[in-house]
Amino acid sequence: MTTIETTADVRQTSPRAARGLLLAALAAAVVLGCLIFAGVTARARANTALERETVTSSVPTVAVVHPTPSAGAEEIVLPGNMQAFIDTPIWARSSGYLKAWHVDIGARVKKGQLLAEIEAPEIDQQLQQARANLATDQANLKLAQITAERYENLFKTDSVSKQDVDNAVQAAAAQTATMNSAQANVARLEQLVAYEKVFAPFDGVITARNVDVGALVDADANAAGKELFHLASNSTLRVYVNVPEAYSRAAHPGVDAFLTLAEFPGQRFRGRIVRNADAIDTASRTLLVEVDVSNPSGQLLPGSYVSVHLKLPSKVEAVTVPANALLFRSEGLRVAVVRNGRAELASIAIGRDFGDSVEVISGLNRNDSVIVNPSDSIVPGQPVRVGAAPNGVA
Repeated sequence: MTTIETTADVRQTSPRAARGLLLAALAAAVVLGCLIFAGVTARARANTALERETVTSSVPTVAVVHPTPSAGAEEIVLPGNMQAFIDTPIWARSSGYLKAWHVDIGARVKKGQLLAEIEAPEIDQQLQQARANLATDQANLKLAQITAERYENLFKTDSVSKQDVDNAVQAAAAQTATMNSAQANVARLEQLVAYEKVFAPFDGVITARNVDVGALVDADANAAGKELFHLASNSTLRVYVNVPEAYSRAAHPGVDAFLTLAEFPGQRFRGRIVRNADAIDTASRTLLVEVDVSNPSGQLLPGSYVSVHLKLPSKVEAVTVPANALLFRSEGLRVAVVRNGRAELASIAIGRDFGDSVEVISGLNRNDSVIVNPSDSIVPGQPVRVGAAPNGVA
C-alpha cells in the first residue's frame, strides 16, 4: 500500500515541475536576450561615438584675431638724404696762376667776400693795349668830326662839293663805330681782369678747396675736380624722401615733418613739405617729396642720413594684422578668414611693415576673423572650428 501511494504522488507532482522548468528556461532566455541586446546597444553607441569623434577631430581648430583699426593720422618713418639748399662749384673765369687764397674748408663766407686772387699779367697788358687803342680811336673820331663840320660849313659857300661833304660825314660815322668797338673791347678785358678776383656768389660754407698758391688755373678747363672751391648754403637744408604710393595723396605741401639723426639722439628737428614731384616713379612706385628744414646754427650737415617722420592723414581705412597671419600664394598675398564656420582666403594689399605686424590697406575690415598661423594646406571652403586666441594676441 505504501508503494502504490508514492507512485500516485509522483504522478500528481510532475506537471508542476515541468511548468517550473519551463518558467526557469523562459527567464533564462529573457535574461540572455537582455544581455545580448545590452551588448549590441553598447557596441552601437560606441561606434556612433567613435564616428562622431572621428568627424569632430577631422575639423581643424584654429585661433582667430580681429584686425586692429589704424589711426586716422599715420606717422610713417622714411629714410632721406639731407642736401644743402644751394650747392655749387666755383670755377675760374680768368686764366693764370693762383696768387692767393683767403678761405679754407669750413669757412663761413658772405656774399661778395673775396675768396682768391689770380695773377694773369698777359690779360693786364691786353687791357692796357686796348685802352691805348681806344684813346687813338677817340682822337681819330674827334678829328673826323671836326673835318665833317668844316666841310659842311664850306659847302654853304659852295667851296666844296657835295661829295666831299658826304665823304667827311661818313668817315666820322665810321670812326664812331670803330671807337665803340674799342670801348667794348676795353670793357671785355676789364671784366676779365675783374675775374682775377674770385668772390662768393652767396652766403655759405666752403666745403672744398682744390687749388693752392702757384697752381695754374684755366678758365676753359671745367673738368671734374678742377673747380677752385665748393660752396654750400646750409642755413636751410633740403631733404628728399620717397613716399610710398599709398600715401602720395596725403604728402602735399604744407604737411609738417620731423627729422631724427643718429648723432643727435632724442632730438627732433622740425621741417615741412614744400613741394613734390607730382608724378609716381614707375620703378619704385613712390612719390619724390622735398622737405625743407631750418638750420640757422649750422649743426645739421649736408649729406647726412636722416629719418623723416611724416604725420600723414590716412586716405584709406587701414587695419593691422599679425605678420604670421599672411599666406604667400602664387596668385598673391592672402589671409585666411573664418566665415560661416568655413575658411576663406581673402586677397589683401599691405601698406607698412611693422615687423611682427603689417598694415592692410584693402581686403579686410575690423569685423573679420583672421586665422593666426594658418596651415599651408588650408583651402577655401574648408570647415574649421574656432578656438582661443594665442597668448599675446588680441
